[in-house]
Amino acid sequence: MEIPSHLRYSADHEWVARNDDGTVRIGITDYAQDALGDVVFADLPAVDDRFEGGAMCGEVESTKSVSEIYSPLAGVVVAVNTAVQDDPSLLNSDPYGDGWMIELRIDDPSMIDQLLDADGYRSLTGE
Repeated sequence: MEIPSHLRYSADHEWVARNDDGTVRIGITDYAQDALGDVVFADLPAVDDRFEGGAMCGEVESTKSVSEIYSPLAGVVVAVNTAVQDDPSLLNSDPYGDGWMIELRIDDPSMIDQLLDADGYRSLTGE
């Protein structure tokens, strides 16, 4: 399983990357996409939607199940990866790259540090 060291992670298996403009990019982890199996549908929020940390912000459907996606941080959606909606298999093939899901302008940037680092996530998943 790939667990990039420069990202932060939620216990719900979302990753968070800091962008240069102060926003964050969010997606599901390699661990999550592997557990889901082949993703066939992604329901993502709209730009300007607001979420509290831990709130459901989308859903993915795979050949195995339907899973909710949670926003690891509070903020407002500033970008949605429509490529994932058009081709949900990007979540499987490139979860940390082209398979990103949303970008948020977060309410409190210091909250990123409350998320798991790569070692913490590795411990959580038993990797």
